[in-house]
Amino acid sequence: MNTKVASRKSAVLMLADGTVFTGQSIGKEGTSGGEICFNTGMTGYQEIYTDPSYYGQIIVNTTAHIGNYGVKKEEVESSRVQIKGLVVKTFSDVYSRHSADAALQQYLEQAGIVGICGIDTRALVRHLRSKGAMNAVITTELTDQEAIRHFLETVPDMNGLELSSVVSTQEPYLMGNSHAPFRVAVLDLGVKSSIISHLARRGCYCKVFPAKTTFSEMEQWEPHGYLISNGPGDPAAMPYAIETVRQILAADRPLFGICLGHQLLALAAGGKTFKMHHGHRGLNHPVKNLLTGKGEITSQNHGFAVIMEGLENHPQIELTHINLNDNTVEGIRIRGKKAFSVQYHPESSPGPHDSHYLFDEFIALMKK
Repeated sequence: MNTKVASRKSAVLMLADGTVFTGQSIGKEGTSGGEICFNTGMTGYQEIYTDPSYYGQIIVNTTAHIGNYGVKKEEVESSRVQIKGLVVKTFSDVYSRHSADAALQQYLEQAGIVGICGIDTRALVRHLRSKGAMNAVITTELTDQEAIRHFLETVPDMNGLELSSVVSTQEPYLMGNSHAPFRVAVLDLGVKSSIISHLARRGCYCKVFPAKTTFSEMEQWEPHGYLISNGPGDPAAMPYAIETVRQILAADRPLFGICLGHQLLALAAGGKTFKMHHGHRGLNHPVKNLLTGKGEITSQNHGFAVIMEGLENHPQIELTHINLNDNTVEGIRIRGKKAFSVQYHPESSPGPHDSHYLFDEFIALMKK
Protein backbone atom coordinates (compact mmCIF):
# COMPACT_ATOMS: atom_id res chain seq x y z
CA MET A 1 0.00 0.00 0.00
CA ASN A 2 1.27 3.45 -0.96
CA THR A 3 0.83 6.27 1.58
CA LYS A 4 3.08 9.02 0.21
CA VAL A 5 1.25 12.21 -0.72
CA ALA A 6 2.98 14.48 -3.25
CA SER A 7 3.16 18.27 -3.05
CA ARG A 8 1.62 19.87 -6.11
CA LYS A 9 2.55 22.80 -8.29
CA SER A 10 -0.18 24.97 -9.83
CA ALA A 11 -1.23 24.06 -13.38
CA VAL A 12 -3.37 25.58 -16.13
CA LEU A 13 -5.60 23.94 -18.74
CA MET A 14 -6.48 26.13 -21.74
CA LEU A 15 -8.88 25.03 -24.49
CA ALA A 16 -8.72 26.22 -28.09
CA ASP A 17 -11.82 28.37 -27.59
CA GLY A 18 -10.07 30.29 -24.80
CA THR A 19 -11.72 28.53 -21.84
CA VAL A 20 -9.29 28.24 -18.91
CA PHE A 21 -9.27 25.95 -15.86
CA THR A 22 -6.74 26.17 -13.03
CA GLY A 23 -5.72 23.31 -10.77
CA GLN A 24 -2.72 21.38 -9.52
CA SER A 25 -0.04 19.49 -11.41
CA ILE A 26 0.02 15.67 -11.65
CA GLY A 27 2.55 13.55 -13.46
CA LYS A 28 5.52 15.42 -14.93
CA GLU A 29 5.82 19.17 -14.73
CA GLY A 30 5.97 20.86 -18.12
CA THR A 31 3.75 21.77 -21.07
CA SER A 32 1.84 19.46 -23.40
CA GLY A 33 -0.90 19.82 -26.01
CA GLY A 34 -3.33 17.60 -27.90
CA GLU A 35 -6.98 17.09 -28.74
CA ILE A 36 -8.95 16.99 -25.49
CA CYS A 37 -11.66 14.36 -25.13
CA PHE A 38 -13.37 12.51 -22.28
CA ASN A 39 -13.80 8.86 -21.31
CA THR A 40 -16.75 7.84 -19.12
CA GLY A 41 -15.34 4.47 -17.99
CA MET A 42 -15.48 3.90 -14.23
CA THR A 43 -12.40 1.66 -14.24
CA GLY A 44 -9.47 0.77 -16.48
CA TYR A 45 -7.57 4.05 -16.49
CA GLN A 46 -4.23 2.34 -17.14
CA GLU A 47 -5.68 0.51 -20.16
CA ILE A 48 -6.94 3.85 -21.48
CA TYR A 49 -3.61 5.62 -21.08
CA THR A 50 -1.70 2.83 -22.89
CA ASP A 51 -4.19 2.40 -25.76
CA PRO A 52 -2.46 3.61 -28.97
CA SER A 53 -5.82 4.89 -30.25
CA TYR A 54 -5.44 7.76 -27.75
CA TYR A 55 -2.13 8.92 -29.18
CA GLY A 56 -2.14 12.70 -29.62
CA GLN A 57 -4.99 13.25 -27.15
CA ILE A 58 -5.47 14.72 -23.70
CA ILE A 59 -7.81 12.48 -21.72
CA VAL A 60 -10.41 13.68 -19.24
CA ASN A 61 -11.50 10.92 -16.85
CA THR A 62 -15.10 11.57 -15.81
CA THR A 63 -14.75 9.23 -12.81
CA ALA A 64 -14.20 11.45 -9.77
CA HIS A 65 -11.32 9.47 -8.21
CA ILE A 66 -8.32 8.40 -10.31
CA GLY A 67 -5.21 6.60 -9.07
CA ASN A 68 -6.76 4.84 -6.07
CA TYR A 69 -5.80 1.34 -7.25
CA GLY A 70 -2.34 2.20 -8.58
CA VAL A 71 -0.86 0.59 -11.70
CA LYS A 72 0.18 -2.92 -12.64
CA LYS A 73 2.54 -3.94 -15.43
CA GLU A 74 0.13 -6.59 -16.75
CA GLU A 75 -2.68 -4.07 -17.28
CA VAL A 76 -1.33 -2.34 -20.37
CA GLU A 77 -2.48 -2.29 -23.97
CA SER A 78 0.91 -1.37 -25.45
CA SER A 79 4.54 -0.93 -24.48
CA ARG A 80 4.16 2.68 -23.31
CA VAL A 81 1.77 5.40 -22.21
CA GLN A 82 0.23 6.89 -25.37
CA ILE A 83 -1.77 9.91 -24.20
CA LYS A 84 -0.44 13.48 -24.42
CA GLY A 85 -1.97 14.71 -21.18
CA LEU A 86 -4.37 13.86 -18.36
CA VAL A 87 -7.20 15.78 -16.66
CA VAL A 88 -8.91 14.47 -13.50
CA LYS A 89 -10.97 15.81 -10.63
CA THR A 90 -9.52 14.07 -7.59
CA PHE A 91 -6.10 12.43 -7.98
CA SER A 92 -5.16 9.80 -5.42
CA ASP A 93 -1.54 9.48 -4.39
CA VAL A 94 -2.60 6.65 -2.07
CA TYR A 95 -3.44 3.27 -3.58
CA SER A 96 -4.70 0.25 -1.67
CA ARG A 97 -4.45 -2.65 -4.13
CA HIS A 98 -1.82 -5.05 -2.79
CA SER A 99 -1.01 -6.42 -6.26
CA ALA A 100 -0.21 -2.97 -7.70
CA ASP A 101 3.37 -2.29 -8.77
CA ALA A 102 3.46 1.49 -8.33
CA ALA A 103 1.51 4.68 -7.76
CA LEU A 104 -0.09 6.36 -10.76
CA GLN A 105 1.90 9.56 -10.04
CA GLN A 106 5.17 7.66 -10.35
CA TYR A 107 3.93 5.94 -13.50
CA LEU A 108 2.98 9.23 -15.19
CA GLU A 109 6.26 10.88 -14.17
CA GLN A 110 8.31 8.08 -15.68
CA ALA A 111 6.26 8.27 -18.88
CA GLY A 112 6.70 12.05 -19.12
CA ILE A 113 2.97 12.78 -19.01
CA VAL A 114 1.82 16.27 -17.98
CA GLY A 115 -1.50 16.38 -16.15
CA ILE A 116 -3.81 18.51 -14.05
CA CYS A 117 -6.16 17.70 -11.15
CA GLY A 118 -8.46 19.64 -8.86
CA ILE A 119 -10.69 21.08 -11.59
CA ASP A 120 -14.42 20.72 -12.16
CA THR A 121 -14.38 17.90 -14.71
CA ARG A 122 -18.17 17.85 -14.84
CA ALA A 123 -18.20 21.45 -16.07
CA LEU A 124 -15.37 20.65 -18.51
CA VAL A 125 -17.18 17.63 -19.96
CA ARG A 126 -20.45 19.56 -20.31
CA HIS A 127 -18.48 22.21 -22.20
CA LEU A 128 -16.92 19.61 -24.54
CA ARG A 129 -20.28 17.95 -25.14
CA SER A 130 -21.65 21.36 -26.13
CA LYS A 131 -18.72 22.78 -28.10
CA GLY A 132 -17.13 19.52 -29.33
CA ALA A 133 -13.67 18.02 -29.05
CA MET A 134 -10.93 20.60 -29.57
CA ASN A 135 -7.23 21.11 -28.96
CA ALA A 136 -5.98 22.08 -25.52
CA VAL A 137 -2.79 22.69 -23.53
CA ILE A 138 -1.83 21.70 -19.99
CA THR A 139 1.07 23.64 -18.48
CA THR A 140 2.90 24.10 -15.21
CA GLU A 141 5.50 26.39 -16.84
CA LEU A 142 3.65 29.03 -18.84
CA THR A 143 1.84 31.64 -16.76
CA ASP A 144 1.11 34.21 -19.45
CA GLN A 145 -2.09 33.35 -21.33
CA GLU A 146 -0.73 34.77 -24.58
CA ALA A 147 2.24 32.37 -24.34
CA ILE A 148 -0.14 29.47 -23.73
CA ARG A 149 -2.23 30.48 -26.75
CA HIS A 150 0.92 30.62 -28.87
CA PHE A 151 1.84 27.06 -27.81
CA LEU A 152 -1.73 25.96 -28.55
CA GLU A 153 -1.37 27.15 -32.14
CA THR A 154 1.46 24.62 -32.65
CA VAL A 155 -0.74 21.61 -31.75
CA PRO A 156 -1.84 19.81 -34.95
CA ASP A 157 -5.52 19.39 -35.80
CA MET A 158 -6.71 15.77 -35.54
CA ASN A 159 -8.81 16.21 -38.68
CA GLY A 160 -6.61 15.03 -41.56
CA LEU A 161 -3.87 13.73 -39.25
CA GLU A 162 -2.21 10.36 -39.97
CA LEU A 163 -0.84 8.79 -36.77
CA SER A 164 -0.87 5.02 -37.23
CA SER A 165 2.61 4.92 -38.72
CA VAL A 166 3.84 6.73 -35.59
CA VAL A 167 2.45 4.22 -33.06
CA SER A 168 2.77 1.04 -35.15
CA THR A 169 5.50 -1.54 -34.61
CA GLN A 170 8.57 -0.86 -36.73
CA GLU A 171 9.37 -4.54 -37.22
CA PRO A 172 7.06 -7.58 -37.58
CA TYR A 173 6.73 -9.83 -34.53
CA LEU A 174 4.97 -13.09 -33.68
CA MET A 175 2.52 -13.90 -30.89
CA GLY A 176 0.78 -17.15 -29.97
CA ASN A 177 1.48 -20.83 -30.52
CA SER A 178 3.33 -21.58 -33.76
CA HIS A 179 1.42 -24.89 -33.97
CA ALA A 180 -1.98 -23.19 -33.77
CA PRO A 181 -4.42 -24.12 -36.57
CA PHE A 182 -4.82 -20.57 -37.92
CA ARG A 183 -2.31 -17.92 -38.95
CA VAL A 184 -3.60 -14.35 -38.69
CA ALA A 185 -1.81 -11.36 -40.21
CA VAL A 186 -2.44 -8.34 -37.98
CA LEU A 187 -1.99 -4.95 -39.66
CA ASP A 188 -0.84 -2.88 -36.70
CA LEU A 189 -2.36 0.58 -36.94
CA GLY A 190 -2.17 0.95 -33.16
CA VAL A 191 -3.29 -2.50 -32.04
CA LYS A 192 -4.19 -3.25 -28.41
CA SER A 193 -2.41 -6.26 -26.94
CA SER A 194 -5.71 -7.68 -25.63
CA ILE A 195 -6.98 -8.06 -29.21
CA ILE A 196 -4.04 -10.28 -30.09
CA SER A 197 -4.53 -12.22 -26.84
CA HIS A 198 -8.14 -13.00 -27.78
CA LEU A 199 -7.01 -14.37 -31.13
CA ALA A 200 -4.25 -16.45 -29.54
CA ARG A 201 -6.70 -17.99 -27.07
CA ARG A 202 -8.85 -19.09 -30.00
CA GLY A 203 -6.08 -20.98 -31.76
CA CYS A 204 -4.51 -18.22 -33.84
CA TYR A 205 -0.80 -17.72 -34.42
CA CYS A 206 -0.45 -14.00 -35.11
CA LYS A 207 2.17 -12.08 -37.03
CA VAL A 208 1.91 -8.36 -36.36
CA PHE A 209 3.00 -6.19 -39.28
CA PRO A 210 3.93 -2.47 -39.42
CA ALA A 211 1.18 -0.12 -40.61
CA LYS A 212 2.58 0.44 -44.09
CA THR A 213 3.18 -3.24 -44.91
CA THR A 214 1.69 -4.14 -48.30
CA PHE A 215 -0.78 -6.93 -48.93
CA SER A 216 1.76 -8.85 -51.03
CA GLU A 217 4.32 -8.68 -48.21
CA MET A 218 1.82 -10.07 -45.69
CA GLU A 219 0.68 -12.75 -48.18
CA GLN A 220 4.18 -14.23 -48.19
CA TRP A 221 3.51 -15.49 -44.65
CA GLU A 222 0.46 -17.34 -46.05
CA PRO A 223 -2.05 -16.24 -43.39
CA HIS A 224 -5.54 -17.73 -43.15
CA GLY A 225 -7.02 -14.32 -42.36
CA TYR A 226 -6.35 -10.63 -41.77
CA LEU A 227 -7.13 -8.41 -38.80
CA ILE A 228 -7.11 -4.66 -39.44
CA SER A 229 -6.56 -3.07 -36.05
CA ASN A 230 -7.70 -0.07 -34.09
CA GLY A 231 -5.54 3.04 -34.02
CA PRO A 232 -5.40 6.85 -33.82
CA GLY A 233 -5.95 9.61 -36.33
CA ASP A 234 -8.11 10.28 -39.36
CA PRO A 235 -8.86 7.19 -41.51
CA ALA A 236 -9.31 9.32 -44.63
CA ALA A 237 -5.66 10.42 -44.27
CA MET A 238 -4.46 6.82 -44.73
CA PRO A 239 -4.53 6.02 -48.47
CA TYR A 240 -1.82 3.37 -48.00
CA ALA A 241 -4.01 1.37 -45.58
CA ILE A 242 -7.15 1.85 -47.66
CA GLU A 243 -5.33 0.38 -50.66
CA THR A 244 -4.10 -2.59 -48.58
CA VAL A 245 -7.65 -3.34 -47.45
CA ARG A 246 -8.89 -3.04 -51.06
CA GLN A 247 -6.36 -5.67 -52.13
CA ILE A 248 -7.36 -8.01 -49.29
CA LEU A 249 -10.98 -7.66 -50.43
CA ALA A 250 -10.08 -8.26 -54.06
CA ALA A 251 -8.32 -11.49 -53.04
CA ASP A 252 -11.40 -12.42 -50.94
CA ARG A 253 -9.42 -13.25 -47.82
CA PRO A 254 -11.18 -13.45 -44.43
CA LEU A 255 -10.94 -9.98 -42.88
CA PHE A 256 -11.97 -8.58 -39.50
CA GLY A 257 -11.72 -4.84 -38.87
CA ILE A 258 -11.89 -3.19 -35.44
CA CYS A 259 -12.45 0.55 -34.82
CA LEU A 260 -10.03 2.31 -37.22
CA GLY A 261 -9.91 -0.97 -39.16
CA HIS A 262 -13.70 -0.77 -39.47
CA GLN A 263 -13.52 2.75 -40.89
CA LEU A 264 -10.83 1.69 -43.38
CA LEU A 265 -12.93 -1.26 -44.55
CA ALA A 266 -15.82 1.10 -45.24
CA LEU A 267 -13.56 3.50 -47.16
CA ALA A 268 -12.06 0.63 -49.16
CA ALA A 269 -15.57 -0.50 -50.15
CA GLY A 270 -16.74 2.94 -51.25
CA GLY A 271 -18.11 4.36 -48.02
CA LYS A 272 -17.18 7.66 -46.37
CA THR A 273 -16.12 8.77 -42.88
CA PHE A 274 -16.48 11.97 -40.86
CA LYS A 275 -15.07 13.54 -37.69
CA MET A 276 -17.59 13.29 -34.88
CA HIS A 277 -18.61 16.22 -32.69
CA HIS A 278 -17.06 14.77 -29.54
CA GLY A 279 -16.80 11.03 -30.25
CA HIS A 280 -17.62 7.90 -28.29
CA ARG A 281 -15.28 6.97 -25.43
CA GLY A 282 -16.45 4.78 -22.58
CA LEU A 283 -17.53 1.34 -21.40
CA ASN A 284 -21.31 1.51 -21.57
CA HIS A 285 -22.36 2.24 -25.16
CA PRO A 286 -25.43 0.23 -26.25
CA VAL A 287 -25.23 -1.34 -29.71
CA LYS A 288 -27.85 -3.35 -31.57
CA ASN A 289 -26.88 -6.27 -33.82
CA LEU A 290 -29.30 -5.91 -36.74
CA LEU A 291 -28.67 -9.49 -37.87
CA THR A 292 -29.69 -11.10 -34.57
CA GLY A 293 -31.78 -8.38 -32.94
CA LYS A 294 -29.66 -8.62 -29.79
CA GLY A 295 -28.20 -5.72 -27.84
CA GLU A 296 -24.62 -5.41 -26.63
CA ILE A 297 -23.01 -3.19 -24.02
CA THR A 298 -19.77 -2.11 -25.64
CA SER A 299 -16.44 -0.43 -25.02
CA GLN A 300 -15.74 2.42 -27.44
CA ASN A 301 -12.98 4.85 -28.29
CA HIS A 302 -13.30 6.79 -31.52
CA GLY A 303 -13.56 10.33 -32.79
CA PHE A 304 -14.30 9.39 -36.42
CA ALA A 305 -17.13 7.25 -37.80
CA VAL A 306 -18.60 5.87 -41.00
CA ILE A 307 -21.27 8.08 -42.61
CA MET A 308 -24.69 6.40 -42.44
CA GLU A 309 -26.15 8.20 -45.50
CA GLY A 310 -25.89 6.05 -48.60
CA LEU A 311 -25.51 2.70 -46.83
CA GLU A 312 -29.16 1.66 -47.15
CA ASN A 313 -28.82 0.75 -50.82
CA HIS A 314 -25.05 0.50 -51.06
CA PRO A 315 -23.96 -2.16 -53.58
CA GLN A 316 -21.09 -3.41 -51.41
CA ILE A 317 -21.65 -2.39 -47.78
CA GLU A 318 -24.32 -3.93 -45.55
CA LEU A 319 -25.09 -2.31 -42.21
CA THR A 320 -24.98 -4.88 -39.37
CA HIS A 321 -24.78 -2.87 -36.11
CA ILE A 322 -26.04 0.54 -34.95
CA ASN A 323 -25.44 2.66 -31.86
CA LEU A 324 -28.65 2.90 -29.82
CA ASN A 325 -27.70 6.31 -28.39
CA ASP A 326 -27.30 8.21 -31.65
CA ASN A 327 -27.94 5.68 -34.48
CA THR A 328 -24.39 5.93 -35.82
CA VAL A 329 -22.79 3.05 -37.75
CA GLU A 330 -21.31 0.40 -35.43
CA GLY A 331 -20.77 -2.55 -37.79
CA ILE A 332 -20.75 -3.55 -41.45
CA ARG A 333 -20.06 -6.50 -43.68
CA ILE A 334 -19.10 -6.56 -47.35
CA ARG A 335 -21.54 -8.23 -49.71
CA GLY A 336 -20.12 -11.32 -51.39
CA LYS A 337 -16.87 -11.17 -49.39
CA LYS A 338 -15.57 -12.78 -46.20
CA ALA A 339 -15.11 -9.38 -44.57
CA PHE A 340 -16.81 -7.62 -41.66
CA SER A 341 -15.98 -5.00 -39.04
CA VAL A 342 -17.22 -3.23 -35.93
CA GLN A 343 -16.62 0.27 -34.62
CA TYR A 344 -16.40 -0.82 -30.98
CA HIS A 345 -13.89 -3.00 -29.09
CA PRO A 346 -15.04 -6.64 -28.80
CA GLU A 347 -11.96 -7.63 -26.79
CA SER A 348 -13.09 -5.46 -23.87
CA SER A 349 -15.53 -6.81 -21.31
CA PRO A 350 -18.11 -4.23 -20.26
CA GLY A 351 -20.99 -6.62 -20.99
CA PRO A 352 -18.94 -8.57 -19.79
CA HIS A 353 -18.68 -10.88 -22.82
CA ASP A 354 -21.38 -9.50 -25.11
CA SER A 355 -19.11 -9.01 -28.12
CA HIS A 356 -16.64 -11.90 -27.90
CA TYR A 357 -18.71 -13.79 -30.49
CA LEU A 358 -17.17 -11.59 -33.18
CA PHE A 359 -13.81 -13.33 -32.76
CA ASP A 360 -15.60 -16.66 -33.16
CA GLU A 361 -17.21 -15.42 -36.39
CA PHE A 362 -13.78 -14.47 -37.70
CA ILE A 363 -12.50 -17.98 -36.84
CA ALA A 364 -15.51 -19.47 -38.66
CA LEU A 365 -14.66 -17.49 -41.81
CA MET A 366 -11.10 -18.83 -41.73
CA LYS A 367 -12.39 -22.40 -41.30
CA LYS A 368 -14.34 -22.03 -44.54
